Amino acid sequence: VRPEIGVDPKSREVVLNACKAVGSISNTSFDIRFNPDIFSPGVRFPDDALEDVQKQKQLLKDAASFLVSCQIPSLVKDCLDHSALPLDGATLTESLHQRGINVRYLGTILEFVDKTPAKAQLEHFYRIGITELITRCAKHIFRTYLQGVELSALSAAVSHFLNCFLSSFPDAVAHLPPDELVSRRKSRKRRNRVPGGGDNTAWASLTPSELWKNIASEAQSYYHFTLQCENVDQVVEKYGLQKTTLLREISIKTGIQILLKEYNFDSRHKPAFTEEDILNIFPVVKHVNPKASDAFHFFQSGQAKVQQGFLKEGCELINEALNLFNNVYGAMHVEICACLRLLARLNYIMGDHPEALSNQQKAVLMSERVLGIEHPNTIQEYMHLALYCFANGQLSTALKLLYRARYLMLLVCGEDHPEMALIDSNIGLVLHGVMEYDLSLRFLENALTINTKYHGPRSLKVALSHHLVARVYESKAEFRSALQHEKEGYTIYKNQMGEAHEKTKESSEYLKYLTQQAVALQRTMNEIYKNGSNASITPLKFTAPSMASILEQLNIINGIIFIPLSQKDLENLKAEVQRRQQLQELGKSEEPTEGSPLELEDKIPVD
Repeated sequence: VRPEIGVDPKSREVVLNACKAVGSISNTSFDIRFNPDIFSPGVRFPDDALEDVQKQKQLLKDAASFLVSCQIPSLVKDCLDHSALPLDGATLTESLHQRGINVRYLGTILEFVDKTPAKAQLEHFYRIGITELITRCAKHIFRTYLQGVELSALSAAVSHFLNCFLSSFPDAVAHLPPDELVSRRKSRKRRNRVPGGGDNTAWASLTPSELWKNIASEAQSYYHFTLQCENVDQVVEKYGLQKTTLLREISIKTGIQILLKEYNFDSRHKPAFTEEDILNIFPVVKHVNPKASDAFHFFQSGQAKVQQGFLKEGCELINEALNLFNNVYGAMHVEICACLRLLARLNYIMGDHPEALSNQQKAVLMSERVLGIEHPNTIQEYMHLALYCFANGQLSTALKLLYRARYLMLLVCGEDHPEMALIDSNIGLVLHGVMEYDLSLRFLENALTINTKYHGPRSLKVALSHHLVARVYESKAEFRSALQHEKEGYTIYKNQMGEAHEKTKESSEYLKYLTQQAVALQRTMNEIYKNGSNASITPLKFTAPSMASILEQLNIINGIIFIPLSQKDLENLKAEVQRRQQLQELGKSEEPTEGSPLELEDKIPVD
């Protein structure tokens, strides 16, 4: 808002008052800047700047009030809508920063979630938040703890800290290296000779109860959150956490590298970690990731084109962005990984399955190298790759990838998470395709349970889960169970979308088919009971599910819906595209007509 030359004084006064009201540093435009050091106790300001200091303090208070009253409720709402779906501490932090929320508000967020009526649907978010808060507090204590450790005793000190943090062994005793034991014996002589000489083995006196008391104190002072737990077992039981997840988070935050093996955290007879389990410790450095602006602009333009339905043009722009990213960043980067993922999705939508598989393989390898083998984004890449493998007829590879993704999900956040329902649905469908019906049912029913918990019993996702379970029961000839599940799905479709909707009609037709099959089966059974082995039985038709039908269901649950078009529709579509391109060349703009076949925004979702 800038007053132009010749504007009357009243308008200038209005702008001036508005600038003052919002705390702008300029009198002619809205230029709001925050001073993050204004409340720092060690920072002093001159006496003549007292008025400005008060204004800056008020501005910071207003910003904090906005975060608490608007941004935090907005984040929780997004989690309820599943538009924000953090899997671990890193993705939770990213979700906070995208909305301008500092991590120090974590305690406030958790208290807000705890008071939310729909807390049951936010259990996964609350659990991830508690894990992040505890591991950050442990990291703060670990920094101070390491200050008094000799380099020769580093492995012993780190293993002792991890035992106090995670092991159920109540009397965690540090195993001092031989040179430390010798130095202890000679410590009195050293103290007499060296002024200020101290004991370098103070770290060995840390106990589990003392550590968890310090963590609770740090949580209260830093995050204003009350942790009413005295040891790790109480924390795990009260908040439903996993010790494996806590170990992963603390290792990432502190740079600890541990030996890959099965750790027994629950043994009360011996500690979980020994000195040999600590392999290395790396510096963890915070840094800003600069963006290649031109390449990023091409990438965003390509995404916009795809959302408008111009798949070919979008694909060309994404390829251009990929080339620029390669020139700027080199061969390996997160943005290149995103480009490859989107290109693979576009190749798949346009029917080029081998090319989609090739691009997605590159995206998976890059994500493993750049982000890590158990990063949430890598898990997503595995799932996309599994879909493209299935489309290319590589069923066993697809199943291995999905099992791998599920295993990593269990490590990162546990089984009780909305994303686990998607993985289990994928696994269940692939198993259905290879006629492993009993195992398929276990995964699909677990997905149904998770979807019901986090999306509500009347959700369309729950209706789809019921339908998938019904299909497997049909393949097993258990028509009563199939009818029961399909009726549940039909009721949801009818209540949510009305009887005239296509999904409701499809469900109704499938119900009729199941009823006919159930009646035919019952007649056959009655005939057998009546006439025994002499009964003339019409054989029932039990056909294995076709790969095409399984792939169609896989596409639906993964958010890919193909629109069937006749030859006439394709010709109309081509003519419409050509007409719009001519109008754009002439510099004209025209609104899309209602029902235009180019309105693909809601029909072809693209990451």
